[in-house]
Amino acid sequence: MNKKTTLNLACIIFTLVAVLHLLRYILGWEFTINNCFIPQWISILGTIIPALLAYNLCKLKD
Repeated sequence: MNKKTTLNLACIIFTLVAVLHLLRYILGWEFTINNCFIPQWISILGTIIPALLAYNLCKLKD
């Protein structure tokens, strides 16, 4: 893989992660791992951080 393809793939993955976290927050989906409830505020961070990473990767590939 060349650099541009790798950056495109990473940008798409980070965007999907951000969108899924945003959907979890908006729709109120509950998430539990081994009987440990994951609070909704984690999805706010899970939206902002990958979205910023995706934005910076998309800028970097140009």
